[in-house]
Amino acid sequence: MLDADERQVFTVTDLKQYGYCPRIIAYTYCLPLVRPTTYKMEAGIAAHERASRRERRRTLRAYGLTCGERRFDVWLRSDILGLRGRLDMVIEVKTDEAPELIPVEYKQSRRRPGPHIRRQLTAYAMMLEETREGRVRRGFVYSLLKRKAEEIRITSRLRQEVEEAVTAMRTIVDQELMPAPPRSRRGCVNCEFRRFCNDVL
Repeated sequence: MLDADERQVFTVTDLKQYGYCPRIIAYTYCLPLVRPTTYKMEAGIAAHERASRRERRRTLRAYGLTCGERRFDVWLRSDILGLRGRLDMVIEVKTDEAPELIPVEYKQSRRRPGPHIRRQLTAYAMMLEETREGRVRRGFVYSLLKRKAEEIRITSRLRQEVEEAVTAMRTIVDQELMPAPPRSRRGCVNCEFRRFCNDVL
């Protein structure tokens, strides 16, 4: 078994993409030179940058908090999970015991956070607990379009799903597997890899 320095370290975005379609992992890591940058990706990056600037001027009322210290664009890496990524914001709330750490992710969507987003937020929660002093029991997904935050409870089941997903991702890359397409093909229409999936479209 490879140690933490030798094995593939995925991004938390990879984990989210795996939730959409496992084939994205195969295309990204087994055919690493074929991934294009789409307008949607660039627009999302710009929206996140604008959101960070506005967030610095806001109170914590959207999160139901009256106090807390905010840190933006927090880079995290987990040797245990084999993940790395940049968290949009973490709120640290002082308590009588260990501080409460609250991860916050911005999303350019009006939809409620799906399973892939919940796993993404949970991965950040697990990475915070591994690398920072504090505990994480909840996080927030902030909709940039609705300007509203939704609380996500960080459950043991979500933590297990993160671990299982990362293990499956590593198997895809190590064995150079091509997974089956997702059950729902709605996302295939706008996928940057759709020209490679001749059995789907």
